[in-house]
Amino acid sequence: MNPPARFDHPAWTALGASLVSYGLGLFGLFVLLFVIPFALFLLV
Repeated sequence: MNPPARFDHPAWTALGASLVSYGLGLFGLFVLLFVIPFALFLLV
């Protein structure tokens, strides 16, 4: 069995997609809660 075939299962794809979407959600909240208020604070 070749090593890449071990990670060809749909569960690994679901795990990767979950981690990516969770990371994007955290990044979006970080921008919404920290970056935008800080930018507004600098402009005012």
